[in-house]
Amino acid sequence: MLSVSVTDHVGVITLGQPTMAPALFQELYTAVSELNRDDELRVIIVRSKAKSFSYGLDLPAAFAEYGELFRGGLAAQRDKLRRLIAELQAPMTALADSEVPVIAAIHGHCIGAGLDLATACDIRLATTDALFSLRETKVAMVADLGSLQRLPLIIGGGHTREMAFTGKDVDATAAKAMGLVNHVYSTQAELWQHADALAAEIAANAPLVVRGVKKVLAFGDDHTVTEGLDYVAVWNAAFLASDDLGEAFAAFAAKRTPTYKGC
Repeated sequence: MLSVSVTDHVGVITLGQPTMAPALFQELYTAVSELNRDDELRVIIVRSKAKSFSYGLDLPAAFAEYGELFRGGLAAQRDKLRRLIAELQAPMTALADSEVPVIAAIHGHCIGAGLDLATACDIRLATTDALFSLRETKVAMVADLGSLQRLPLIIGGGHTREMAFTGKDVDATAAKAMGLVNHVYSTQAELWQHADALAAEIAANAPLVVRGVKKVLAFGDDHTVTEGLDYVAVWNAAFLASDDLGEAFAAFAAKRTPTYKGC
């Protein structure tokens, strides 16, 4: 259902189908977890070779496998559903918590769980035909895999509420205007090319510094400016001294491009 490759410190997760069957969530969690254990990894790209990035959860497959959990029941059955939701949340959380930057390359539809996946990434790129939807409201569900928690930090509360309350489609132009995506490209080939180029640009920087920037930004999401300043001061006190810092000064003096090793 997906494939994983690593080249030049960049991990690429490629979805193979436009819907997310229940089994895909465990496969995705395993893939992300394995990438996160790679100390040489510097960036992750998430993309799809299907006709769309993702239509979201494969509802017929989900109901076929877990249908009894959606039909009432007492506390024990309700707890099984709670645990199932937590299992489906796990790959999104693992992606969001990855120590390296994650880029989503989105073409076509990005709906429901697909949007949950996209919002777990740090940077989103899209094609002009991309359509985004927090669609769960239209199928009598509350989105529960991360969009309601992460979207407000990306596009603000007002845009999030409009998307969530209506379940409407948002095209690439509107998505870029609200800050949901950074850049829009004409074709999928162009999208992938620019995602690769952006990943290479990030990977060329000192990897421990990039990881530190991500941690400092994440800390700032739910702390005050004062707390964030204290956190980054402590971070740099611990990690500023490095071989890569020496390489940066040497490269500047020699007027050459630095080569960072992550140490």
